[in-house]
Amino acid sequence: MIELTTVAELRAHLDAARARGRSVGFVPTMGYLHEGHASLVRAAARDADDVVVSIFVNPLQFAPHEDLDAYPRDLDRDRQLAADAGATVLFVPGVEEMYPEPVATTVSVAGVSAPLEGESRPTHFAGVATVVAKLFNIVGPCRAYFGEKDFQQVAVVRRMAADLSFPVEVVAEPTVREDDGLAMSSRNAYLDDAHRTAAPALHRALAAGAEAIAGGSSPDEARAAMHAVLAAEPLAEVDYLDVVDPTSLESLQSFEAHRGRAVRLVGAARIGQPRLIDNIGATVPAAAD
Repeated sequence: MIELTTVAELRAHLDAARARGRSVGFVPTMGYLHEGHASLVRAAARDADDVVVSIFVNPLQFAPHEDLDAYPRDLDRDRQLAADAGATVLFVPGVEEMYPEPVATTVSVAGVSAPLEGESRPTHFAGVATVVAKLFNIVGPCRAYFGEKDFQQVAVVRRMAADLSFPVEVVAEPTVREDDGLAMSSRNAYLDDAHRTAAPALHRALAAGAEAIAGGSSPDEARAAMHAVLAAEPLAEVDYLDVVDPTSLESLQSFEAHRGRAVRLVGAARIGQPRLIDNIGATVPAAAD
């Protein structure tokens, strides 16, 4: 694995690789890598000849009151994990390399960015879409790998890539979880022992909603089942719990148009210092004969 820090170096390296007929896989990250990231790198290595992992803590996606300065970082550990998982290129640009001038152009994705995380963090997805668009432009034709834990982020990136005709195939890989169901996240490093014990309640709440749907419950009944589980965990402060269309992310009030089809249960909760997000899929039972 080689390590590059400038846009020019990475472009030259990948242009030369593609000229030799090599395919490119790309895994954009903010570092502090864990097994969830490693699963994305392994998927890219399965599909592509060269695998680029970028590490860049993007200031545009943090609001002024959020944890940009405190975001966990461990580049030495990241290097080892990326190499072990099959990365061939580690791209580690500084803020000055990515944003040499104050940013005057941003990317806004209407619709899918508005609900859920968009309501709780109104500037977040414009920051995400802008940096991902920039990275797609730098890396060039590739397959780009994202984790389903950030389900709304995947939807935003997919729509942006389609609308702007990037030569990029966006690939979503399943969420990687701890043994107790907690979705792996760099922000889990903020959890102390008590809050780490409480954190899987978010996944249990989503699972309760999925079980309710499988049993024939309505969207409101599924939401009530999720809220009941999180209400029983005193260390959890609910942000949102919802049942949404997996493409539009619109909150569902009825399952009539989704009989026999997939829906998504999504949730966010503050448990101690970190705000955790998670989601799972469910299938609405088909209508009875």
